[in-house]
Amino acid sequence: MSTLIERVKDAGLPRHVALIMDGNGRWAEAHDLPRTAGHQAGARAAERLIRFAGRQLGLEHLTLFAFSTENWNRSTVEVDFLMYLLDQFIAEKLKEFVAEGVRLVVSGEPEDLPERLQKTVAYAIEQTADNNRLILNVALNYGSRQEVVRACREIVRAAVAGRLRLEDLDEAAFTRFLYTDGIPDPDLIIRTSGEMRLSNFLLWQGAYAELFFSDTLWPDFTPAELLEAISSFQKRERRFGG
Repeated sequence: MSTLIERVKDAGLPRHVALIMDGNGRWAEAHDLPRTAGHQAGARAAERLIRFAGRQLGLEHLTLFAFSTENWNRSTVEVDFLMYLLDQFIAEKLKEFVAEGVRLVVSGEPEDLPERLQKTVAYAIEQTADNNRLILNVALNYGSRQEVVRACREIVRAAVAGRLRLEDLDEAAFTRFLYTDGIPDPDLIIRTSGEMRLSNFLLWQGAYAELFFSDTLWPDFTPAELLEAISSFQKRERRFGG
């Protein structure tokens, strides 16, 4: 494993990897367990991958799609459990994040989350603000179309207030109004569980990202499979339309 890690690192790591963590429910069903058990197993997989990406691989930016705007359509019981699990995960991992140099940032609209989770997220962001080994971007209450609409509203407000001239609005200026302002676009987007779509995830930012689809259900996704995805990325020629 260590030899493979070194080979992948020597070949040049992507600067930013984003992950659509899909398949918790199907994993639970396959193991004859409740969906909550699948989400718990998914949280353990996320913990494993964050630790590997920062401590062993040396990745700069990792984005995890944790909760989408569409996920509110799930049952109240499942949504409540996910909110509890996210709160517990961030609170329990904060000490390790601080020690390991992980900086937590959030893309989405956390103000719509339960108050306790909002406070946990805000505190973790504050406590890790000076870290720079790994930037962990959690897409939380995130939807890419919502993000673009919100950016358009902010641009209109800025123009009306005289803070932005429309002739100065270009792609770079537009990007500054997105949740991910200050974070480089993803080089590689990985989706687990065999589904082959982006599902409203980083539609603007992922315009030229390489895509990798894994049949593995998220709770079973391992650091070795992350290395496989990165190795595939490294073999591709990125021409950006040229």
